[in-house]
Order: sequence, then C-alpha cells, then structure tokens
Amino acid sequence: MATARKTIQFALCIENTDAEDLEKGKVYQILANPKDKRSGFVRVIDDSDEDYLYPESYFAPLDLPSEVKQALLA
Repeated sequence: MATARKTIQFALCIENTDAEDLEKGKVYQILANPKDKRSGFVRVIDDSDEDYLYPESYFAPLDLPSEVKQALLA
C-alpha cells in the first residue's frame, strides 16, 4: 500500500499589485489544498503568517532541493 507524501512547494513572488502582505522577489510556501482548488489562484502563507488565496500569476514555482526546503521551513 502506497503512503501519500505531503509535497512542500515554494514559489517566487513576481507580482504584488494590491497585495500588501507579499514582497516581490521573496520566496513563499504554497499550500496544496485539493478542496480549495479555485481556477487561477494559489493558497500562500504570506508575510502576515496567514494563508490566503492569491492569483497564480503572482508567483513562479520553484523546484528546490529538500535541504533548501527544510531550511526555508526552519
């Protein structure tokens, strides 16, 4: 039986129009939530340390080694 693994995703903020809690050039954690799959939006932990939906176009996904992901989560 296969065990589901939680994939930790990160993205680089490339736009922050009307988003006070996002900073261009900063890396943010993306939360995967299949129940909250709204077209064109991603759930992000922003600078308020809360998670909110933002336009997907505000972010560029990053493919990071696990060591880097752990360092960002620390």
